[in-house]
Amino acid sequence: MNAPQDSRTLAADAVRVRELEVAGEQGPLRARLYAAGVPSKRDTLIVFFHGGGFVEGDLDDADGFLRHLADASGSQVILASNYTLATVRPFPAAVEDAHAVLLWAKKNKTKLGWNGKRMLVAGIEAGANLAAVCALMSRDRGAPKLDGQILLMPMLDPGLSSCSMREMPLCPDKEKLADGCAAAYRGYLPNAADRTHPYASPLQSSRLKNLPPALILSAEDDPLRDEAEAYGAKLASFGVAATVRRLLPTPQQSGDRNECACEAPALVEIAAFIASLGGQEAPPG
Repeated sequence: MNAPQDSRTLAADAVRVRELEVAGEQGPLRARLYAAGVPSKRDTLIVFFHGGGFVEGDLDDADGFLRHLADASGSQVILASNYTLATVRPFPAAVEDAHAVLLWAKKNKTKLGWNGKRMLVAGIEAGANLAAVCALMSRDRGAPKLDGQILLMPMLDPGLSSCSMREMPLCPDKEKLADGCAAAYRGYLPNAADRTHPYASPLQSSRLKNLPPALILSAEDDPLRDEAEAYGAKLASFGVAATVRRLLPTPQQSGDRNECACEAPALVEIAAFIASLGGQEAPPG
């Protein structure tokens, strides 16, 4: 994140970060633990998955954002995990990894400094797809219990059929991103039949009842905007508490998909959402 060295940036630099390994579906995965404040067992664990369109990306992509998020409250700990990229094994490898990480976290509370009270799943872009799917899988498989899902600019529609996705190629500076989404889905879902599977495209699911509350953040200039907002509306129609917010456009000249997630309004929305679940004090204002 390109930001001045204000007090928020300096505080985020003081967040304790620890490298570790977690268990994926077929083997160990690199992960990173973020915590701030006085060391203790926190009530809230957020398990976060990075973006990269299923075909690239790693733990460093959202490192700045996660440092700021960890610093926003001393009552939560954040576990960011890698997952198998589609260039190694396509769908459903990534989602199976993501769900396995949740199960591992539930069994390793002491190692994470978490008391096991409240677990949320989160992600950005492709990672937000995995987070949304983990909510479905955890419901369908009966574990682990999730208390919330935080979806940042989620990829939810392999058909790329939304108005915002179709219109963005008309904007030269967004054409590359729209084309990248199409290429990402081709890599992740080489079998066309998988494109309607609810674990690949949660927006296509007709079974969205009994899911945890969701915070969905879209961005004004993002091709993924409409599908994110459509998913929020669909969750609500199934009786799921869904808070949908549209953020301001990403800063000009920024090529970082994590940039808007680092902005203060997004952090305030996330803090307020966690507070609504009983996870921390509500932010001022």
